[in-house]
Amino acid sequence: MLPGIVAPDGIQVRTRPARPAGPGQVVLAMEAAGVSFAEQQMRRGKYFDQPPFPFVPGYDLVGRAVDVGEGVPGDLLGRRFAVLTKTGAWATHVTVDAGDLTEVPDSVDPADAETFVVNGITAWQMLHRLAKIRPGQTVLVHGANGGVGSTLVQLARITGAQVVGTASATHHDAVRALGATPVDYRAPDMHDQLRAHAPQGYDAVFDHIGGEGILTSYRLLAAKGTLVAYGTASTRDVQGSSKAPVLKLFARLMLWNSLPGGKSAHFYNIWAGRRRLHTFRAKLHTDLGQVLTLLADGALVPQVAARIPLTEVGEAVRLAESGTVVGKVVLVP
Repeated sequence: MLPGIVAPDGIQVRTRPARPAGPGQVVLAMEAAGVSFAEQQMRRGKYFDQPPFPFVPGYDLVGRAVDVGEGVPGDLLGRRFAVLTKTGAWATHVTVDAGDLTEVPDSVDPADAETFVVNGITAWQMLHRLAKIRPGQTVLVHGANGGVGSTLVQLARITGAQVVGTASATHHDAVRALGATPVDYRAPDMHDQLRAHAPQGYDAVFDHIGGEGILTSYRLLAAKGTLVAYGTASTRDVQGSSKAPVLKLFARLMLWNSLPGGKSAHFYNIWAGRRRLHTFRAKLHTDLGQVLTLLADGALVPQVAARIPLTEVGEAVRLAESGTVVGKVVLVP
């Protein structure tokens, strides 16, 4: 549980009775839950629309159905599912709406599948629903060693795109192994290096950094390129309003979209469109299903940075925030 704005070791482990499944609900016994950038922001009180403290974090999980409520088919029991929760997934048992479940093939390891839940949906929808990447195009992925970044690289390569990815020098071998050309984001001539790899500009740039660096991302676009922003990591440790950096980014993107020339700029929000729940769920199930099929077929390589017991959640968060890992830190029961 997050009691307030705390250091990683201030996250509390508590025991309480599991909530039974109500009408239309399913209880999942958690097999794997992720540590994402969203939770890192939440512990700082910096996530855009997080609930008030105290609350249980956990953006997504993979688990088996152990209880179903009224109106839910009993044949769901014992089957493995993935689900987006936004909060609450860091628990041994989690109660969710049955309509939010996406089945996970039994052949897939739950921790492997977990690395592609929020990361897989995010990467797939940014690539295919926003940027509409095609074979032969060239894309730039910032943070190519991270959870979303490494997934973006793999999905873009599967699509037939050429990929350049920024990462620290220590992660360049891992980025190359994923199929991308690495560039050191700390290099003083980073912009020149990035421009050299795509002299005519990038067909798409995926930027989780925000801040002033978003200007560089926009300038690197090709004449009809697409910028997809999906975070403000550069302000992670900056004190103050959680909304201000996002609102400033929105304003920039809106301004750029009003300019002539053919470039486009988007902010990706995985929860956008949830008011039309049926359509939202249909897209999510379709997109996550595509990703999990690629995983089951061996086309996607899961990047599990570490598997850490739920009781050691503070260590898991510390490791995820350290910048020393490739892929995603996963909590296990």
